[in-house]
Amino acid sequence: MPAGTPQRFLRIALLLALAGCGDTATLDVSTGYGPQPELPEPKKTLLPTVSPAKAVGWPPERTPSAAPGLRVQAFASGLEHPRTLLSLPNGDVLVTETNAPQRPVAQKGVRGWVMNKMMNYAGAGVPSANRITLLRDADGDGVAELQTPFLEDLNSPFGMALVGDHLCVANTDAILRFPYRTGVIRIDAEGEKIADLPAGPRNHHWTKDLIASPDGRTLYATVGSNSNVAEFGMAEEKNRAAILAIDIASGSTRLFASGLRNPNGLAWQPDSGELWVAVNERDEIGSDLVPDYMTSVREGGFYGWPYSYFGQHVDERVKPPRPDLVAQAIVPDYALGAHTASLGLTFYTGDLLPAPYRHGAFVGQHGSWNRKPRSGYKVVFVPFDAQGRPAGPPRDVLTGFLDDENDQAFGRPVGVAVDSRGALLVADDVGNRVWRVTPAR
Repeated sequence: MPAGTPQRFLRIALLLALAGCGDTATLDVSTGYGPQPELPEPKKTLLPTVSPAKAVGWPPERTPSAAPGLRVQAFASGLEHPRTLLSLPNGDVLVTETNAPQRPVAQKGVRGWVMNKMMNYAGAGVPSANRITLLRDADGDGVAELQTPFLEDLNSPFGMALVGDHLCVANTDAILRFPYRTGVIRIDAEGEKIADLPAGPRNHHWTKDLIASPDGRTLYATVGSNSNVAEFGMAEEKNRAAILAIDIASGSTRLFASGLRNPNGLAWQPDSGELWVAVNERDEIGSDLVPDYMTSVREGGFYGWPYSYFGQHVDERVKPPRPDLVAQAIVPDYALGAHTASLGLTFYTGDLLPAPYRHGAFVGQHGSWNRKPRSGYKVVFVPFDAQGRPAGPPRDVLTGFLDDENDQAFGRPVGVAVDSRGALLVADDVGNRVWRVTPAR
């Protein structure tokens, strides 16, 4: 018998055991949406719930299903794990082709091995292309006829922001600035470092999103936690589970808001002028907990992680407790369902889509790997009122990413953006496409 075979079989047996363990939701995922989601008692299980859908990509001629009144087509295909999108003023679109960097500490031990196998199964284990690609639809037919590398040799890039004549890019470990001229199809210049970002050998949540202040003086960067619920100690969480504010001129960095376990999509709410963020909440206390959410962000605000969730709901796993911080925890504005992995966020300010989509937020829900039955795997729209507050239940915009009958995922939506014509763009990192949503004709 080859060396290591018993250990290999043991690991495979463990993986299969995990796939069949954990709890099943007792509530419909819809009860975890809105400003007042239902929050049952936490469930403790011997092993965590593990239920990924096998990533298979899209069959020929198949697409997601668009809501009535909308149509969807592939804007770009053949990409390598596209994650985030930036629509440029001249109509070009930038897409990050990216994935996690090497994380030697996170990949150690049986738990790390199991997590790697699960991520591979779900389509999240591919190498990072470390590239930003330019997409151009010059003839206006809704398909990018030019698809070319724009920036290469990056380090797990995620967030992008155009500030004047510079493109700012959030790598997993630093923010870089590159010179930009309207219409260029490639940048070969070296990037100038603006500021470092928390990374390191564990780098549990590696994605760093980015947005600029309206006056172009400040960048806001998301940094996810280095753990699920601080199981490695709070010393590893410095400037993590947070939004950082970075002065572009000096590179000085300050903590803007904290207690946000894994913040991702950043967007300015057009009516209130507030900064909003989509946040992935904690795992391993049941299929019904904890709802991911989107919320306005207060400067200096604390949102609970790791000590509590959705306000003052204490997480008893975290030791020592901090009742002083729990008392300060801000209740998020709008829950987005347990384990939906809501990553992308953009507010719609265009006039191309039908009237029901003229006032609100699109959210890309990457989809669960640890809920039974699965949640997310779709794009939703949350209506807002004229004062910039959520004003009703979510509406499905794009569905059909899951093939439940065969336990497979054709795609997983991530970043969302609005192009220069007012269409919705959706990055699909399993389908390796960017989808474009327009009115049905």
